[in-house]
Amino acid sequence: MGINTGQKTFNHNLVFLAASLGMLLFGIVFISLGSILPQLRELHGLSDLATGSLLSLLPLGLLVGSLVFGPVVDRFGYKILLLLSGLLVFAGLEGIALTGNLMVLRISIVFIGLGGGAINGGANALVADTAEGDRGARLSLLGVFFGIGALGVPSLLGILIHALSYEKILFWIGIAVWLPMVLFLLISFPPPKHPQGFPIREAAKFLKDPWILLAGLVLFIQSGMEGLANNWSTTFLQENKEFISQHALFSLSCLVAGMTAARLILGWALHHVRSGLVLFLGTGLSISASLILLAADSQVAVYAGMATLGAGLAACFPVVMGKVAERYKSLSGTALSMVLVMALLGNMLINYGMGIIANVRGTGILPEVLAGGIFLQLFLLILVLKRNR
Repeated sequence: MGINTGQKTFNHNLVFLAASLGMLLFGIVFISLGSILPQLRELHGLSDLATGSLLSLLPLGLLVGSLVFGPVVDRFGYKILLLLSGLLVFAGLEGIALTGNLMVLRISIVFIGLGGGAINGGANALVADTAEGDRGARLSLLGVFFGIGALGVPSLLGILIHALSYEKILFWIGIAVWLPMVLFLLISFPPPKHPQGFPIREAAKFLKDPWILLAGLVLFIQSGMEGLANNWSTTFLQENKEFISQHALFSLSCLVAGMTAARLILGWALHHVRSGLVLFLGTGLSISASLILLAADSQVAVYAGMATLGAGLAACFPVVMGKVAERYKSLSGTALSMVLVMALLGNMLINYGMGIIANVRGTGILPEVLAGGIFLQLFLLILVLKRNR
C-alpha cells in the first residue's frame, strides 16, 4: 500500500518492516552487553568498580541517542537517522569483537548505546507517524520485535558459545546489522516535517506543556519499574526465594516472554477495546504480579508471577507514546524524544534509588517497591487520560 505525503510516496508495509527490523536490532543491542559481560570481565580483568563504570556507558549512550533522534527526524527525516544509527551499532559491535583494548571497548559501548537509543526512538516515531488511527496497536506489534531480539541473543549465545568464541559471534551479529541497513537505504520514508529548519521556539513550548510532562512522568515510572524487574529480580530471587542462578535467570526469560506475548495480543485488543481500559487492566496485572512474587513459595509460582508482570507492563509504552505522537503531529519526533529521555532518566534514577533502599531494607522489599511505583503510575495515568480528553 502506497501513501502519498504530498512530497513523496512510501510503502506503508515496507516502512513498518523497516521499523520492525530496527526494533529487532535494538533488542539485540540492548541485551548483548549483559550477555557477554562475564567474558569481558575475564578478558580485561575488570574489578566490580570498573565493571560498573563500563555498564554505565550504555545507558549514557542510550540517553544521548534518545535525546537527539527527535530533532534529527523532524529536520532531516528517517532514512539518514536509521542509516547513521545502524553504522554506529555496527562499529560498536565490531569494536568489541576485534580488539582487546579497554579504551576501544568503552568507545564501542558508547557507540552501541548512541545507535541503539536513536534506533529505538526512530522506529517508534516512524510507526507512530505512519499508523494513523491505530498507533497504540501498531506500536504494540513493534514491541514484539524488541522481545524477539532480546530473547534471541541469550539463546544464540547459549547454542553457539561452545563452537565459537563470543568475539566471533559478535562479529557476525555486527555483519548481520547490514541486512536491515540495506532495506533502510533502498526504500522511501516519510519526508521530514521541517526540512527548511528546525522550529526551536515551537519545540521549547513542550517544556511548558503540563500534559507532555505528565506523560513523561508516567513513562519515567514505567521505565523504572521495567528496570527494577530486569535488574533486581534475579538478586531478589536468589537472596529471598533460594533460587540458584540458572533458575533466577530463567525468570527473566519469563518476564520478556510475558511482555512479548502481551504486546502481540495488544496489537489486536487495541482495535476493539478502549486504550484507557487496557492501561488499567495492565496496571491491575502488574500489581497482582507483585503480590504473587511476594507470596510465592515455588518456582512455578515465581515464573507465573514474572510472566504476569511482563504482561502487565506491556501496554503502557505503546499506548502513551501513541497518544504523544497523535497530540503533537507536527513535531512528533521531538515530542517522543522528550518523553523517552524522561523514561531513561526514570530507569537510571529509580534503579539507583532501589540500591539505596536495598542497602537499608534488603532486596526482599522489591515486590513492595514495584507495587508502590505502579500505584503512583496509575494516579498519573488517570490525570493524563483526563487531560487528553
